[in-house]
Amino acid sequence: MQDPRFKKRGLHDSFSLREKPKFDVDGRTLRIEKLKTRIKMRQELRFTGTPCQVTISKRAGKYFASILVDTQDFDPKAQSRESVGVDFGIKGLAICSNGKTFAANQKLKGSLKRLNRKQRALSRKTKGSNRYAKAKRAVAKLHYRISNQRSAVLHEVSDYLTSRFKIITLENLNVKGMVKNRKLARAISDAGFGKLRELVEYKAELRGCQVVIADRFFPSSKKCAVHTCDYINDNLTLSDREWRCPKCKTLHDRDYSASLNLDNYGRDRLQLDGVAQTLNPTQECS
Repeated sequence: MQDPRFKKRGLHDSFSLREKPKFDVDGRTLRIEKLKTRIKMRQELRFTGTPCQVTISKRAGKYFASILVDTQDFDPKAQSRESVGVDFGIKGLAICSNGKTFAANQKLKGSLKRLNRKQRALSRKTKGSNRYAKAKRAVAKLHYRISNQRSAVLHEVSDYLTSRFKIITLENLNVKGMVKNRKLARAISDAGFGKLRELVEYKAELRGCQVVIADRFFPSSKKCAVHTCDYINDNLTLSDREWRCPKCKTLHDRDYSASLNLDNYGRDRLQLDGVAQTLNPTQECS
């Protein structure tokens, strides 16, 4: 039998209650054994059922309650029969083939500047002093805020895609290679392309969606999006945001055209094994 392992204060501040008498939930209030008053929650439980466990945690000076519910009502399956292609970018985080665009989080730049200032202020404090502890809490609070800012838009995009589309085709970015560009490294890291793909794949599995990852060398931006045209613009550069196909004379928006090509790629790739025939593309370029 091993000796007990104690948690370091401030590292993982949390505890769980698994027995019903030790806690109960009533509407937007939570009762915990040994506390004299009920705790107000920001929202009611999203599922009807029996609460069977609550975990109380503290992060950056704020308290959170995670409640596990035993329910039979949860049905996360996506109802849509459409497919969508998604092109990733820096100014536009996700450009969808149905015309929907998710902008990158512009608040991050200001938050990162404030974080840099607070970290410099922390480095000037005497370790172990009250001022050091106060500055450390301020840095932790801002770290938590930045983390929320980054994850909020990623969850918004992944929820939108997996709740509305049956087939989702994503481009396969070489993120490790892209961050070597010093001018774009910060913007690419802040965008969180890898995390976004991870969230889409996780939620797609939960909701019964099919995720297709395009071949890394598929020329989604260079290929004409008109389905009957096979022209590929090998002279396209990163600075070219629009281009006209010399073969069919169609004017293309670079990112939107790429999303259309990705949608077609995913549908063709699946062949649709009996699935494609029942699905509708979100939009065709004409």
